[in-house]
Amino acid sequence: LMQTISRFILFKLLGWEIINDFPRDINKYIIIVAPHTSWLDFPISVLTRVSLNIMIHFLGKKSLFDGPFGFIFKALGGIPVDRSKKNNLVNTVATIFKTRKEFRLALSPEGTRKKVTKWKTGFYYIAKEANVPVVMVHLDLANKKLKISKPYYTTSDKNKDFDKFYTFLGR
Repeated sequence: LMQTISRFILFKLLGWEIINDFPRDINKYIIIVAPHTSWLDFPISVLTRVSLNIMIHFLGKKSLFDGPFGFIFKALGGIPVDRSKKNNLVNTVATIFKTRKEFRLALSPEGTRKKVTKWKTGFYYIAKEANVPVVMVHLDLANKKLKISKPYYTTSDKNKDFDKFYTFLGR
């Protein structure tokens, strides 16, 4: 029922198009979504995930999970992160990948909705440490298109890898 409702909202009411699908033959990967420019990115992403019937987790600031509505973010696949403490998030998330049979984590390499000139690199190091591929998602709000890449396995050449990410995601 939720999938049907989500598909109706995303495709019929909002007029979105999804190009390709998330990999179904692998259970663990990092998803990087860019550009991250609007508060609409989150609801569109949740509608997409439910429409495609695939669980995808995300990291969120701990304060989102506090209070009366925190359970909603947990139910949507959120994992709280305390950004006030210095913790080794790369190792923490890589351990989650290693201990779960199935885990897909969506991150914004920009780290914010503001225009940035430099991406955060945590997603890259998590993928390397957990030995999982990166799936790129280009979120085109203006044209209402969401394009999903095939899984990309990082190499020993960070510049080559980032060129691949930038090319697909339109940076």
